[in-house]
Amino acid sequence: MSDALIERFRVTRQQSIDFCEYLAIEDYCLQAAAFASPPKWHLAHTTWFYETFILSPFVTNYRPVNPAYAILFNSYYNGVGKQFPRPQRGLLSRPTLEEVIDYRSRIDAAMETLLHDQHHPQRDTILFRCTLGIAHEQQHQELFFTDIKYSLSVNPLFPTFSMLEESPPSVETAKLQWIAYEGGLVEIGFNGGDENRTFAFDNELPRHKTYLEPFCLSNRLITNGEYQEFIDDGGYQHSELWLADGWVDIQTRSQTAPLYWHNIDGQPMEFTLHGMQRRCDTTPVCHVSGYEADAFARWSNARLPSEAEWEIAASEIPVTCSGVDNAIYHPQPAFSATQSTQLHRQAMDSEVRDNNEITQLYGECWQWTQTAYAPYPGYQPAKGAIGEYNGKFMANQWVLRGGSCVSKHEHLRPSYRNFFYPHDRWQFSGIRLAK
Repeated sequence: MSDALIERFRVTRQQSIDFCEYLAIEDYCLQAAAFASPPKWHLAHTTWFYETFILSPFVTNYRPVNPAYAILFNSYYNGVGKQFPRPQRGLLSRPTLEEVIDYRSRIDAAMETLLHDQHHPQRDTILFRCTLGIAHEQQHQELFFTDIKYSLSVNPLFPTFSMLEESPPSVETAKLQWIAYEGGLVEIGFNGGDENRTFAFDNELPRHKTYLEPFCLSNRLITNGEYQEFIDDGGYQHSELWLADGWVDIQTRSQTAPLYWHNIDGQPMEFTLHGMQRRCDTTPVCHVSGYEADAFARWSNARLPSEAEWEIAASEIPVTCSGVDNAIYHPQPAFSATQSTQLHRQAMDSEVRDNNEITQLYGECWQWTQTAYAPYPGYQPAKGAIGEYNGKFMANQWVLRGGSCVSKHEHLRPSYRNFFYPHDRWQFSGIRLAK
């Protein structure tokens, strides 16, 4: 196990560097909003995690690389000390990028030495925390893409992160169909996985029973064209479609369309990681808030699914996705032109779009549910500061399921629980309907 874990550690650490290949040096400190962290901070924080939760407690007489990093790169763990203010991370011009890369190299070397120690009395804990650290870094790799997209989007030059060699072919919108499920007494939560997916976050546990009434889910995600119909019908002007907090939110923020939508010289456009692109009607609508998703569902005489409904439907389908492995999991060394096309969601494959089966569960957009993010019955966070990883956020947020075009393949499973505040839009979040 240790050799395989060391290799996964090496691959993940290198990927974080590879994903930065298209950045200019000026991009590394970009932070356009408090919710979006700079690339350099992501590189340092993921390193801090290994140093703080593995090396410091389990290496005898360990001396930190720089004691100041304990504050600069602590995200939210109150149990291990103070944090540098999140909205000001973009002001950290020092340490330099070169120093952060050196920090990563030194921690990587120390980690590999520790992982090779077959006789360490806390070896099981070390291996588990390293596995958690890898998953944590993979989450930050996804955040890297969402954050840099937002930070580049506020620049009126609309910079391109990676080139798009050619636009995807246009296809007809697949008919929206309803897939029926019997409901009844069901089990949800991580079930142990298979040989490729043996890890789960603590918020996916424990597996437990819940009851579902019979329900239907839409066979695909809602498209840009369908969302445009909602806008054209006055969706943002009819308060009766909106939750009270959602109505206040869109009025306060003057929102009238999904994030990154533009109208330029009369043409519908959308900002992407490939720069400004013509908006495609058949592509799944993305970067909508939970409030927007809920209002669209109400306008459609439907609703958002519960997370249990989504998981039961997804559990019947093998985990497949469009291009996540190629684009995100195996960069060579960063992205080829073909791979880079997968940093944007795609219209439904013509080979499956007319089948009466559920599609687009993974690899396009996270899907909002109507479920409040809360602990499962019997949930117990880990002891100590590391227990703050998920449990402390179980209030005032909504669960999203699935995975997006910038999600890591290892995280795509029916039980994975993503969570954001219902006003958040910078994530690759879309809409699946339920009845």
